[in-house]
Amino acid sequence: MSDATSTTPACPPVTSPDLTTFARVDTLGLRVEAQQIWPDKAILFCSLVTVDDRCPRCGAGGRVHDQVLRRFTHLPVGRRPTWLSVRVPRFRCDGCGRVWRHSLKTVARPRSKLTRAADWWALCQVVLDHTPISGVAAVLGISWDTAHMAVTDVGTQLLIDHPGRLDGVEVVGVNEHAWRHTRKGDKYVTVIIDLTPIRDDTGPARLLDLVEGRSKKAFKTWLEAQTDQFRARVAIVAMDGFTGFKTAAAEAVPDATAVMDPFHVVALAGDKLNATRQRVQRELTGGRGRADDPLYKARRTLRTGRALLTDKQKARLSTLWAIDEAVPLEVTWLTYQDIIDAYRHPDADVGKKLLTSVIDRIKTAVPAGLEELAQLGRTLEKRRDDILAWFDHPGSSNGPTEAINGRLEHLRGIALGFRNLVNYRLRSLLEAGGFRPLIHSLS
Repeated sequence: MSDATSTTPACPPVTSPDLTTFARVDTLGLRVEAQQIWPDKAILFCSLVTVDDRCPRCGAGGRVHDQVLRRFTHLPVGRRPTWLSVRVPRFRCDGCGRVWRHSLKTVARPRSKLTRAADWWALCQVVLDHTPISGVAAVLGISWDTAHMAVTDVGTQLLIDHPGRLDGVEVVGVNEHAWRHTRKGDKYVTVIIDLTPIRDDTGPARLLDLVEGRSKKAFKTWLEAQTDQFRARVAIVAMDGFTGFKTAAAEAVPDATAVMDPFHVVALAGDKLNATRQRVQRELTGGRGRADDPLYKARRTLRTGRALLTDKQKARLSTLWAIDEAVPLEVTWLTYQDIIDAYRHPDADVGKKLLTSVIDRIKTAVPAGLEELAQLGRTLEKRRDDILAWFDHPGSSNGPTEAINGRLEHLRGIALGFRNLVNYRLRSLLEAGGFRPLIHSLS
């Protein structure tokens, strides 16, 4: 007896066994008439539930001319493929004499070897469970090409080409990504990310597109290919220090604010710190650092925020600063730590003032022997407005863009690499396009 006060939905009624319903072929407009169980697969012999004998040319009624059998791959049972052998009638029109075969559009897409249910299952495996195409093909008992074609067609139609996919994008992140490593050099793409959910704290970032190349032209061409409404909504473009992205954004979306995010600012300062350490190391030892050299042993400690330093790390740095030749490294390290502290300050206005003072301090008149710090000062001064804009637009960091780059690296590992950029773009969008809510709404 069910509890009327319970919020748990009542269990469906127990009915007699029905293979048509159990195999979920009723949603395809079929009924199961017989079955054949093999050690490696199951075959269900099906017929159409309703038959339409109207001639598609003249609309007159027809009579059965003969029957043909069509085989489709259906939802698997466990890891065993299921085939549907469908008996399809052919009709001859009594009026115009035309012979035609009954439509199977409710069963499968045109010229598809998979049922619509199997198409959807394969797509969900790739998007929700991160299953490689080879794994989907193995479970369904089909070729890689057949599985890939099904995932490509259905994923493009229902997800990638969904009319509302780009709606609501206001914060765009852009970065480069090496999609293939070759002996002749790495091949790069421009990655465009939607950071609006991060700013609004409504969800994770999502991949909008991949564009071949890493240049101003690649990003600008993509922006100009979007609708006027899309470009008008874009308010912020988060990027690294590459000026090509900044120029492309300024020309294609001139009203948007360019933001150089903290991730790349700190990374830039860290690179200059490391370059200073390496230069001082060469001046002291005449070569690269060795395992027992104080400078080499402190390479990771130098990149640690001073608020996170342990007593052991503080002692290691104190020993290092006692070396007279390490003064340039100490000065660069202090600047690096000041930049980190500015970003970590809980008050954005105070953090902005702290970083402004750092930029003012190193933009000119840096003493001799601090070449790397001088280079950093010139770069920060050149991008001052973009760097400080982050404090006025919190949540526009390009860090999530780097996180999606990591997911794409993982995808390449799952697929054992890609050679075709078209396939890589498709799989990347399905992997990181944020389609999980859309799939659940369509299910």
